[in-house]
Amino acid sequence: MTLTRRRGAAVPDGPPQSRKDYPGPPFWAGPGLFRKLVADRLGLMTQAATYGDAVKLSIGPKTLYFFNHPDHAKHVLADNSGNYHKGIGLVQARRAIGDGLLTSEGELWRKQRRMIQPAFQNKRIARQDEAIAREAAALVERLRAHEGGGPVDVVAEMTGLTLGVLGHTLLDSDLGSFGSIGHSFEAVQDQAMFEMVSLGMVPMWVPLPKQLRFRRARRELQRVVNHLVADREARPGGDDVMSRLIASVREETDPRVGRLRMRDELVTLLLAGHETTASTLSWTFHLVDRHPEVRERLRAEAVEVLGDRLPRYEDLQRLRYTAMVVEEVMRLYPPVWILPRQALRDDVVGGHHVPAGADVLVSPYTLHRHPAFWDAPDRFDPERFDPDRPVTRPRYAYIPFGAGPRFCVGNHLGMMEATFVIAMVARELRLEALPGRPAVPEPMLSLRVKGGLPMTVRSAGKPPGE
Repeated sequence: MTLTRRRGAAVPDGPPQSRKDYPGPPFWAGPGLFRKLVADRLGLMTQAATYGDAVKLSIGPKTLYFFNHPDHAKHVLADNSGNYHKGIGLVQARRAIGDGLLTSEGELWRKQRRMIQPAFQNKRIARQDEAIAREAAALVERLRAHEGGGPVDVVAEMTGLTLGVLGHTLLDSDLGSFGSIGHSFEAVQDQAMFEMVSLGMVPMWVPLPKQLRFRRARRELQRVVNHLVADREARPGGDDVMSRLIASVREETDPRVGRLRMRDELVTLLLAGHETTASTLSWTFHLVDRHPEVRERLRAEAVEVLGDRLPRYEDLQRLRYTAMVVEEVMRLYPPVWILPRQALRDDVVGGHHVPAGADVLVSPYTLHRHPAFWDAPDRFDPERFDPDRPVTRPRYAYIPFGAGPRFCVGNHLGMMEATFVIAMVARELRLEALPGRPAVPEPMLSLRVKGGLPMTVRSAGKPPGE
């Protein structure tokens, strides 16, 4: 390394000097931080953000580097993404969900992405509008059956809806025939989060109730995968995800490896593909119920744009306010609330040194509520996303679908699904929360509503309380 004279001082050439000091809680706060990692992960991220935009957290044997600025997110997720693999939580979750697109790395991930990407191209997704609209119409009728009666769990209904959409649009299969599949995915998520908070140090064979439940769920999901594959092989052809996965198995020199990868990919697709949209829809109906003026605007737009017919792909451009609502919901409750990474080599992020092997956290939940980039960040205000308003915030202040090479492959499908469902429900029905039953966030692989969301169903034309 040579030295260059600047303003009379000898300074090294090469990369900019970095700071090794970080703000953060004192070392003796570690036990409390670990309790939050187990029981209040959103609280842990929110607390970290109070120390600054670059914070170091020492939790037991782990040191976490938390970055909470759009420039930091851009650097880690996009500009220098090659230096970062999936990190804490997702690394440990690999024991639960395998090497699917969510957790794989390197050439395997690139191969999987190339294989699956064409099934999510805009032109193909546009042709799925009728299937999505039919599923949304069936949801409306299921909800209408509860009108004037007891509460219905909106989370369960949205989960059933999104699994139905996923099956028909990407797999050409009816997932409704697998009644226990939702419970199986819940067990997989629970195990994945257990792997995260236990840092993967509890062997899978230990007969804890959670792990026994997970093993049963994994067997059930393997049964579902086998059924889906056998069904598709009996009627070959098509260009959906299932046909592409089957074709990829034939390219493997070891058929056993191919089958295992197909299982991992299908489980990941089924889990991530329905859970994130179901969470977004659940939070939408919770927030819309708390803001009657938003509900009325949604209904008015749906009536004006759709009349009494089903939505079509071209209606997405006209359902502007509905899309604004979806975007604001994902700002407050991003379906993917944390993006953990691990540094492969030393790096400098925002002027701070990041050592090789460091666990790095970028949290859309805290970025989306950063007061430097959002006015009244805790307020629900869909007008923030009015396309006619000038955008002054940095691009990476809002990353509900992630960013960089690992940007969510299903974002267009998820947005069309959410927009159609919200418009059709708002046009016909009004969902009302039960008094004294708050909606509590549960940060799992997605940001769910903890314990479900019971709501009563009323006709959209009736005044509240009738």
